[in-house]
Amino acid sequence: MKVFKFGGASIKDASSIKNILEIISNYSNDNLLIVVSAMGKTTNALEKVVENYFKNKSELKSSILEVLNFHIDICNEIFPKNHLIFSEINSIFQKINTFINSNKSPSYSFVYDQLVSNGELISSKIIYSYMTFKNIESSFIDARDCIKTDSNFRGGNVKWDLTNKKIKQMFNDSNTNITQGFIASDKNNFNVTLGREGSDYSAAIFAYALNAESLSIWKDVPGLLNADPKFFSNTKLLKHISYSETIELAFYGASIIHPKTLQPLQKKEIPLNVKSFKNPKSNGTKISKGIDIDPLVPCYIFKDNLILLKLSSLDFSFMVEQNISKIFKELHDSKMKVDVIQNSAISFSVCFFDKYCNLNDLICRLEGKFKIEINKNVSLFTIRHFDEKSIKKISYKRKLLLEQRTEKTVRLIFSN
Repeated sequence: MKVFKFGGASIKDASSIKNILEIISNYSNDNLLIVVSAMGKTTNALEKVVENYFKNKSELKSSILEVLNFHIDICNEIFPKNHLIFSEINSIFQKINTFINSNKSPSYSFVYDQLVSNGELISSKIIYSYMTFKNIESSFIDARDCIKTDSNFRGGNVKWDLTNKKIKQMFNDSNTNITQGFIASDKNNFNVTLGREGSDYSAAIFAYALNAESLSIWKDVPGLLNADPKFFSNTKLLKHISYSETIELAFYGASIIHPKTLQPLQKKEIPLNVKSFKNPKSNGTKISKGIDIDPLVPCYIFKDNLILLKLSSLDFSFMVEQNISKIFKELHDSKMKVDVIQNSAISFSVCFFDKYCNLNDLICRLEGKFKIEINKNVSLFTIRHFDEKSIKKISYKRKLLLEQRTEKTVRLIFSN
């Protein structure tokens, strides 16, 4: 049994949906579970609906209509006009409007999960209907009936025992099954989303519960690359890589595979394939246990718009545990995402992302306790499996503010 996950880019329009069926047809002898994301930029569009619900009611109706029309336009290209899918989509949007008119909760996260989760429901309904229309025997599974979580909206924590039981009950091993990524439900059956990279995580949860032979994630790139092609030229495909090495790259910020996705796969040693939906016969990247990275090349990770803070003791005393613990408490209370730390006898440097624009508040908390130097808008380059040539390539014509090395990794912070 294999699990396939298709992201938004792979189901963004009518031709993409037809392409998915061609890919599936190559695996007609396998039991398949298809996990789908919302189509194209639907999640962004639904996030705009949520924003308008709270801040701009005058634009709310038009933003909902935009999402509806996007999906109707796709359906018009692949279904006859009288097909049942049109009434099913309209029914989903009627439920969206009913929720908006009746909701009493002021919680942004609660409203977010009840509205944004509809993207995956719509896409899976469309693809399931198209498979049926093309005479592919398939079963529809509502992920909310399978993946059960707590009520931590926008980041649900999976209740594994209950989830495993329900997935096994719902799965039909005689057909191709289709379900949704990203979404789950709590004990009250309210929608709960799984947070960042939620659809990949959903696919891993299903693979774990079903003891799948493999999980394949289909992307618009050849597989895992040694750098983001948006920022680096001449990128190389990583043919093989271990779970642990992938987790290392994700930890340093690579938009690769979230560690949350890898953990259930690693427990049961289920291989993860990252493949191209544009070139489905290519091998892509295989992630599994204990294999060396192939080819062994430097892997580059880039982050910008960070802040580098250098703190020194006012009385030239050592920066020991007491001082450092105070600094970390203030960073935590200010919700700073820390990327790099480095300390010497009398100074402590920390590089972080100010996601919630709390820098001024943090500085106020630290003033009077430390001497403070601030570098705003710095860039962080991490090179895994570095050599001197790769360091020179990154450092050329850049002003270095901080360097940190371990055996396999170098981290370089530059001013902009």
